[in-house]
Amino acid sequence: MFRWGILSTAKIGREFVIPQLQDAENGVVTAIASRDGARAKAVAARFGIPYTFSSYQALLASPEIDGVYIPLPTSQHVEWAVKAADAGKHVLVEKPLALDAKDIAPVIEARDRNKVVIAEAFMVTYHPQWIKARELVAEGAIGRLRHVQGAFTYHNVDPDNMRNRPELGGGGLPDIGVYPTVGTRFVTGKEPRRIQAMVERDKAFGTDIYASVKADFADFEMSFYVSTQMAARQMMVFHGDEGFIEIETPFNSRVYGDDRLILHNADHALSTVYRFGDIRQYRLQAEAFARAASGEKADLFSLEDSVKNQKVIDAIFRASNHEGWEAVEGT
Repeated sequence: MFRWGILSTAKIGREFVIPQLQDAENGVVTAIASRDGARAKAVAARFGIPYTFSSYQALLASPEIDGVYIPLPTSQHVEWAVKAADAGKHVLVEKPLALDAKDIAPVIEARDRNKVVIAEAFMVTYHPQWIKARELVAEGAIGRLRHVQGAFTYHNVDPDNMRNRPELGGGGLPDIGVYPTVGTRFVTGKEPRRIQAMVERDKAFGTDIYASVKADFADFEMSFYVSTQMAARQMMVFHGDEGFIEIETPFNSRVYGDDRLILHNADHALSTVYRFGDIRQYRLQAEAFARAASGEKADLFSLEDSVKNQKVIDAIFRASNHEGWEAVEGT
């Protein structure tokens, strides 16, 4: 049984990840740490977690855990991923792992140096609806893929929320722009060559609050928009010359409705609906991670894939500073 330690009492951990880590068939949450010891004890009591620590380093020194889940603010991801690896712990770290692709290099070095498993927590890549979309595109169910369209928006103007604090790594593209990019790359197995983008920043917060992006994948195009100050919406569409695929709740599984993938034929006369019931994508992610950490075969979102995805986000920011296309580094 894989023994998890949690670095921080962040909301995503409390509300989404910890309950599904506890439900996983091959893992258990053994410890949680917070710089506020009282908060750690309160969360531990809520979930029946046996060990609490008032410092992250103390948790990393504990022999009672095999690996850690890190939901700290983005600006601290690289630092604590490296520290955890150097402590001999496997590491599942929240996205985005970094704010610049080059900053992931020390994490890769720590992984290789310590012979541990480290992965960025893109839970969507473990959800069967995304795996089904990849299968349908690969088998030609929509013919030649011509265009991918996406959107991910919510409304958050809380000045204390880390998403609105640039010093903590806040902003729309780091928080949610990573999802349309990773979803498209996951389904198609392709990388974008160049980017056009427009990015709007909040005058008070300084964070990016709206981005409209066009990406050239050579064989097809992708367009998407994200915003932290618009009405909530999520969608992904893969459009070919013989049909198209809609993923209705692509990112926050079951929050925006049932998890359904709809395959439409060319004249929109026939639609095939794939329904996914009680899918817990954080649980699937945790189980795959624990298998990999135990030396079993498991398909994880690799750090090398993290670098590729972050290079797209980096190119979006660069593209927003000028007219025309911006090349994606390394493509």
